[in-house]
Amino acid sequence: MVNWLQEVENRKETLFEDLFRLLRIPSVREDDKATDEAPVGPGPKAALEEFMKMAQEDGFETKQFGPWAGRIEVGSGDELMGILGHVDVVPVGTGWETDPFEPVIKDNRIYARGSSDDKGPTVAAYFAIKLLRELGYDFNKRVHLIVGTDEESGWQCMDYYFQHAEMPDFGFSPDAVFPIINGEKGNVSFYLDFKSEPTEGDVTLVNFEGGLRENMVIQDVTATVKGLDNTVTEQFATFVNEHQLSGNAEWHDGVAEFKLVGKAAHGSTPEKGHNAATYLAVFLNEFAFNNKAAQDFITALATELHQDFKAEKVGISHHHEVMGDVSMNVGIVSFNEADGGRIVLNFRFPEGTEPAMMSEKFTNALTKYQFNLTVGESKEPHYVPADDPLVATLLDVYTNQTGLEGHEMSIGGGTYGRLMPRGVAYGALFPDSIDTMHQANEFLAIDDLLRATAIYAEAIYRLTR
Repeated sequence: MVNWLQEVENRKETLFEDLFRLLRIPSVREDDKATDEAPVGPGPKAALEEFMKMAQEDGFETKQFGPWAGRIEVGSGDELMGILGHVDVVPVGTGWETDPFEPVIKDNRIYARGSSDDKGPTVAAYFAIKLLRELGYDFNKRVHLIVGTDEESGWQCMDYYFQHAEMPDFGFSPDAVFPIINGEKGNVSFYLDFKSEPTEGDVTLVNFEGGLRENMVIQDVTATVKGLDNTVTEQFATFVNEHQLSGNAEWHDGVAEFKLVGKAAHGSTPEKGHNAATYLAVFLNEFAFNNKAAQDFITALATELHQDFKAEKVGISHHHEVMGDVSMNVGIVSFNEADGGRIVLNFRFPEGTEPAMMSEKFTNALTKYQFNLTVGESKEPHYVPADDPLVATLLDVYTNQTGLEGHEMSIGGGTYGRLMPRGVAYGALFPDSIDTMHQANEFLAIDDLLRATAIYAEAIYRLTR
């Protein structure tokens, strides 16, 4: 009987080398640097090419699909197993104690952007395949390790890939948590636009800006307000202290500049963060603004949207016994005096509701505000039954290697697993792991990396027998 974990530990330095060469590439999407050769910017393209180069150096067959995606091929047979990961990462944000693109090992953790989402898990799956080949095992099914470059934004990479490549019969994405994610909520964003409309009053919201991505809790927000007296700096300091946040206000000649820092988190779990934008709106909502759009923008953030994680106050809460509740994240906010404002809300929704129903209820619940609502493209809920052989095998591998009982789970986050009709997400975080995805000082515990690689090795072995 193979001791999978021991085999991985015997090779951990090589595993680190493979991972670090990818972590050093700042593969954030940059639309302002996009070209035909690098449609989401140079970073994701560079990371993809480095992954393909690494696999070629290791003697694997590879195929690249433009600048969007690539795959590593092993095995033979009629059935095709897919393992889908990604090498793009979310923006860095603020609050890092180390260089986010120079991996550091500290306290038995690997600190770097992408260490847990998703370069670490993707390399773990790749290394598991490499280990199986080194141990002399045949793959009695075809295996495609497919790597994308746009998972954190629009999934254009997988759209392109599956226009040109075969859909796997089954598989998993190493981009979530163990024991398994066999259910994923739907995903849709609402765009609320507030048109500037001056009214009477002395207080002016000049600007209000926060957020990096729709699927991230806003960590940093800034605002400029005219017409307040100098006591506002002390009031704001008291507010910041009461809510255990950090930030400050500066006042000069009737103009107040606000900065507030909350805590980032994945947009599918907004309750794990502290949304700086809605907190700042709570403070500013004490003032009467001389612009209808500004007042609606601030009041909506402060009252209807602040900490309404289950979308109850906006009228679209819904619970499913397997998939759980609707979740709502305030992901991007922007306002300027001349044009008005925009609030971007990202929803994760279970079976039993859908975007058209949600938008109607949302509009009806917020009739006192004047805004134009646009509904973005949506992804529908996805579920693979617990008695499916894929799910049963992966849960059995997890139990075999951890001694813990495996059970089905659903999440609000969306993974590439949902792209396959019989696709799930599988690791690489464990129930006792600290989740730092999309946060400053993102890390992956070394023990988790080694355990996940061992689990992937046994899982791929058993699924290709």
